[in-house]
Amino acid sequence: MSSMKQAPAFLNLVVAATLTLTSGVAPVHAQTADLDRLLEQLADPEEDRWARLERQILREWGRSGSASIDLVFQRGQEALQAGAAEAAIVHFSTVIDHAPDFAEAWNGRATAYFLANRLGQSLSDIEQVLIRNPRHFGALAGLGMIMEQLDRPEEARRAYEASLAIHPHQQSVIDALARLDLAQAGEAL
Repeated sequence: MSSMKQAPAFLNLVVAATLTLTSGVAPVHAQTADLDRLLEQLADPEEDRWARLERQILREWGRSGSASIDLVFQRGQEALQAGAAEAAIVHFSTVIDHAPDFAEAWNGRATAYFLANRLGQSLSDIEQVLIRNPRHFGALAGLGMIMEQLDRPEEARRAYEASLAIHPHQQSVIDALARLDLAQAGEAL
């Protein structure tokens, strides 16, 4: 079965897992106590230091535990920033080959696939990210973007809402939900 056809079932699994994790049940893949604390603080809609918390979380997620893997990962990040999606895919694939449990490499490759308009492969990699890190708000937002692009607004909404439950300060996700609300209101007319 293709990734596109599996998306609704996968999205339901992701939302259920995210809601479970944000309700206080320990994650399948335990994270450090510091990271858990940072994510708890980030989830507070009143938190005014959210940008700093977000940077700390992303920095922690971006560490594989191996200097050589981190170097190849950084090259993938640089390729992404330069708009070289295919080069980024190669770098992230190399990291995944050597460190398959490194969720951020899967996320980087999912982003590169999205930029290369390879949505099925992006969905597949987002699934891998969320298996390894169910609280990855960026992967959930990316899932919402893909569902929105595929004209599946309800699935997009669920992914965006799951992302905001973890990180309620994401203006692009808030804007995406507003865009979906406007489209829904237009359909109702």
